[in-house]
Amino acid sequence: MEAMALSFTFSGIPPLRTTSNLSSKFCISCSLAKTLDKPLFSAPTNSTSNAPLNSAQSNSTHKPFKIARRDAIDGIKTASDLESALQRAEGILQVEDYNIVLRYFCESKKWSHFSQLFEWMQAHDEFNVGSYSTYFKYMGLSRNPVKALKVYDNIKDVEIKLHPSVCNSVLGCLVRNGRTESALKLFDQMKSDGLLPNLVTYSTLLTGCSKLKNGYATAMELLKEIKAQNLGMDSVIYGTLLAICASNNRREEAELYFQQMKNEGHSPNLFHYSSLLNVYAEDRDHTKAQMLINDMKSVGIAPNKVVLTTLLKVYARGGLFEKSKELLAELETLGYAQDEIAYAILIDNLAKQGKLDEAKKIFADMNEKCVKSDGYSHMIMISALCRSRLLEEAKQLAKEYESKYAKYDDVVILNTLLRAYCNNGDMESVMQMLKRMDEVGISPDWNTFHILIKYFSKEKLYHLAYKTIEDMNSKKHQLDEELCTSVMIELGKAGYPSEAFSVYNMLRYSQRKLQKSLHEKILQILVAGGLLKDAYLVTKDFSESISDRSMEKFARAFMKSGNVNLINDVLKSYHQSRKKISPEIFNIAITRYFQRREKKELLLHLLRWMAGQGYCVDATTRNLLLKNAHLFGSKQIIADILANQQVANSKLNGRSKSRHNKK
Repeated sequence: MEAMALSFTFSGIPPLRTTSNLSSKFCISCSLAKTLDKPLFSAPTNSTSNAPLNSAQSNSTHKPFKIARRDAIDGIKTASDLESALQRAEGILQVEDYNIVLRYFCESKKWSHFSQLFEWMQAHDEFNVGSYSTYFKYMGLSRNPVKALKVYDNIKDVEIKLHPSVCNSVLGCLVRNGRTESALKLFDQMKSDGLLPNLVTYSTLLTGCSKLKNGYATAMELLKEIKAQNLGMDSVIYGTLLAICASNNRREEAELYFQQMKNEGHSPNLFHYSSLLNVYAEDRDHTKAQMLINDMKSVGIAPNKVVLTTLLKVYARGGLFEKSKELLAELETLGYAQDEIAYAILIDNLAKQGKLDEAKKIFADMNEKCVKSDGYSHMIMISALCRSRLLEEAKQLAKEYESKYAKYDDVVILNTLLRAYCNNGDMESVMQMLKRMDEVGISPDWNTFHILIKYFSKEKLYHLAYKTIEDMNSKKHQLDEELCTSVMIELGKAGYPSEAFSVYNMLRYSQRKLQKSLHEKILQILVAGGLLKDAYLVTKDFSESISDRSMEKFARAFMKSGNVNLINDVLKSYHQSRKKISPEIFNIAITRYFQRREKKELLLHLLRWMAGQGYCVDATTRNLLLKNAHLFGSKQIIADILANQQVANSKLNGRSKSRHNKK
């Protein structure tokens, strides 16, 4: 379907812009085909007659120029020095000629020549709508959407920039490279700037919706626009909608669109039947699938390889393995099983339903028959062996894949190999996989990080696990709370409380609801590691999630060695959490103040606050205060405060007894 949605025709696009300085360049606005069939200029008239030259004279004038143009095009195609060849061609070639060479360089995968020629065309004003459309289309093929966007943004000519063919090509480039969300944002901007989208525009964007998380909802919004603009629905649009329904498990909607398409007079083709079969595969509905195949045959459409392979998927997902094997044999007879796709489907579903031995047998048969493979079946078997904890077998199969295919262009492949090596504790191979990932320029996904964090934790490489979590968070991936909590605890045990607190904060600010126990766990780590100021912040924000025992342990630790300037704040916060402060904790705090006599004003503030809250020091602390009362200038100050404490405490106890008696 992607091919259907992203195929554009550029030959019929009228040029919106011709080259300047027509007198020095033999440029005309007609198409190349017409140019080659007619003389470039009108034949000169005879001095004594207005009759045109005869046919022989006309052909002799035109033929040398045709040859010159052909030679100029061939010269650019084969040039080792492209700049010189382009200079020689000036005044001979026109925009359409350069477009021909542009397409040739792309089809030949001469990407540097392709880019150099396009840049030269821009610099020399030798471009039109077709030039840009071709450029963006092939930028999609060469996996360079960033450069395509940059070039599009720099188009100065609004008429070219908003031409549907140019817009469709740049949107197609983004969609082809998995950047559908970026394509949708750009599409909104294009409409704001004045684009009048056509059916190809919407077909292009709909193609990308099948790979979006909320693709169905997005597709429905685009469909509303199609209807609002009365663009109509063709078989390509319906085929794309069926594919979107299949990827989003929307069976009822898929059946509705299929019937609606037929009602509007569009005859379903193989692609439509295959897409609806995929919906039934998701539902494991082999009965409906067989009815669809019968309907297909009744209208004279013979199932092809794609349809039969999809039917095999329906059987396999539904657990009908005998039927699956019979259909696989039929595919082999028809010559449709020369590659691994059908085998891989059967192997995958057998393994997932606990029939690993049968999966191994199919895999072995496939290899014996020398079925063409890209290594996909190896990936399925490696994953199955890992799930079954047959780790040595998984490792050996991974090594076999590397020696046989050495293909690392997909993050799923790299993750599968990485998991096999991590599960087997093969550090050397793990590091090689990470190096290859860097070399081929593939960004790790959520699974990559998860695999590595688990592996580093298992190998007790907690600091590496922490660095991986940090990298994962910076890439905006959702952190796994259970796994990260485990790493946090181990970091604390290993003597890395700061790193543990960092993991805690990454979880805390990840915009998700956390387990309440997480706050108490990090508090214990911080207290044990002596990070009492950070521990205070945790108790201040999450005291209701922390037990009395842990709170008291923290308070004791802080009174003994925390920042003396924060002692009063910590005690007030402790009190506000509706947890009663013990006399022993007050004793530790007051003793600490006497060790820092310059902080006597803070001590006076604490003693007065205690009286206001109904707290009273114990006998030991009272004696300590009276003994050192002279430090405050007057012994009466301490005596008055202690008396106020006694009065406030008596009143508080009296109210408590009264409430108790009433109950």
